[in-house]
Amino acid sequence: MKIWASEHIFNHPWETVTKAAMQKYPNPMNPNVFGVDVLDRSVDKDGCLHSQRLLSAEWGLPAIAKSIIGASGSHTYVQERSVVDPRHKIFQLQSTNISFTNLVSVDEKLTYKPHPQDPDKTVLTQEALISVKGISLSSYLEGLMANTMSVNAGKGREAMEWVIRRLNTEIEELAASARSTMRVPMAAAVTDE
Repeated sequence: MKIWASEHIFNHPWETVTKAAMQKYPNPMNPNVFGVDVLDRSVDKDGCLHSQRLLSAEWGLPAIAKSIIGASGSHTYVQERSVVDPRHKIFQLQSTNISFTNLVSVDEKLTYKPHPQDPDKTVLTQEALISVKGISLSSYLEGLMANTMSVNAGKGREAMEWVIRRLNTEIEELAASARSTMRVPMAAAVTDE
């Protein structure tokens, strides 16, 4: 078993980062995730949003790891459960693979919280438990997977920044469109007089 952990600070408020995290896929930085299906979504009595999603992905294992575990296919599914607590400003996301579980299990937990000293920043903590079962060189493979997770975490942070830029652009375009729409009727009213 291998434990992997990481922490990152986003220079954006918690609300912005949470919106981006919910819209992270698809993105050009993580093309291996090609499908996201919402299986269930509800709001509880405390106002927390609970979601369950199914992610479809190409398994990003190195070829040597695939040959060692005997995995010929690379298409995998990941179950993701998340809770957004807007009152306490905590977004927790847990995911686990549901393919190849007889060989490999990866349980990942992400937590997004406002930075304790700066409310305009968000702290992301990531933890993963990687377990390769029933084959020789399992420790070696767990190390390979931890390295892959580290690389993918960097791509994931880049993807979050990409989504945030895209959301900000959409907001700016909507605001500009609203301003131009508001000017047209007012200009027409002035010329009618």
